[in-house]
Amino acid sequence: MPTPTKGARLGGSPAHERLMLRNLSQQLFEHKRITTTVTKAKRLRPHAERLITFAKRGDLAARRQVLKQLTDKSVVHELFTTIAAAMVDRPGGYTRITKIGNRKGDNAPMAVIELVMEPVATKATVAEAEAATRAKAPAAAPAAEEETVTEDVVSDPSASLADEGGASAAETTDEATAADASTADASVEADEFAGSVKPLESGDAPEGFTIKGNKQSMKYHVPGSRWYASTKAEVWFDTKANAEASGFSPAGGAAAQKMDGE
Repeated sequence: MPTPTKGARLGGSPAHERLMLRNLSQQLFEHKRITTTVTKAKRLRPHAERLITFAKRGDLAARRQVLKQLTDKSVVHELFTTIAAAMVDRPGGYTRITKIGNRKGDNAPMAVIELVMEPVATKATVAEAEAATRAKAPAAAPAAEEETVTEDVVSDPSASLADEGGASAAETTDEATAADASTADASVEADEFAGSVKPLESGDAPEGFTIKGNKQSMKYHVPGSRWYASTKAEVWFDTKANAEASGFSPAGGAAAQKMDGE
């Protein structure tokens, strides 16, 4: 058996391969799309597109060339009348291959090969669409500006306050400043224990609170002690007395948690 000169051969002989491509082409032109293996789809694509090129010529010589490949005259008539008419403006790429996964049983990769029958978007068509888009854009712009102005008037807080209660802009500013001050004071929240506060969001100690407390171990650490730097405060105390009154004991004993001056 001779070895094929290019690529793997479908079937057992060159004649068998030609018959397989003929049958696949007839099925493709008849149904416009078929499902087969990826290998057969790739080998079918140039064969089918060459026949479509002959059909686009439309003369008697081209029809005779196609009849050498396809034996079904009804399929040839469909190719020259319907398919060739849909491919007139298309310069190439008459088929499309879409992989659909592997086949159950032998796990062969499968694909769908179909004819591309959609109209071709020419440069003139694209230019007309872009011109129509530009023509509509200026007409829509003033409407958008009117909506923006209306929203600005309705959402003006000073105007609405003046209509309802006659409040001035200065009073509104004073209220905003007071609200900011109250928010700043609320950032330091008292904890459940006496003389203690919760940690700040930044992790720093609040002013006047230097003793770290650990709720899980119920131990407290004073500045300068052995584990003070590596301990993350879950609660801050102002004095050792308040920490001990809340049930916290000195970490490492009273000797390890002595304040300066004691």
